[in-house]
Amino acid sequence: MEDAGRAPHPRAAAIASLTPLEHLDQDPFLVDTRSQQDMCARWAAAHDHVITRELLLHRLAPDHPELWADFDAGRVDLFLTPSRRVLDQAVTCAEEFTALCARRGARVVTADLAEPHYGPRSKARVHRRLSMPTAGYDGC
Repeated sequence: MEDAGRAPHPRAAAIASLTPLEHLDQDPFLVDTRSQQDMCARWAAAHDHVITRELLLHRLAPDHPELWADFDAGRVDLFLTPSRRVLDQAVTCAEEFTALCARRGARVVTADLAEPHYGPRSKARVHRRLSMPTAGYDGC
């Protein structure tokens, strides 16, 4: 039971960029949605927030109704992204998105934690996980 005197944890929609697999060698973090979501989860836990929605986006318009559905329904208080670079790939215009958030009263938070190091083995794991999702591969 939640303490009646305490405010509920802020609820976040974690934004990850759904960058095509062919960009794995140039920028593996942008392709690795799992690591992007993990970074958001670590930030949220460290700052007493809860992630209520995980969004995988690729160049979505900042005013797209699906992006705002949970905020409009009162299920999300803020948008959380691992880095500005991820946000730049997730929406068509990060500046327009942040301005729209300001007008609508939604915070945009950037985790800015250290990105994982990607060597040949970790890139191969990301490639295998993303290229075989329909073959029953579980991502291990």
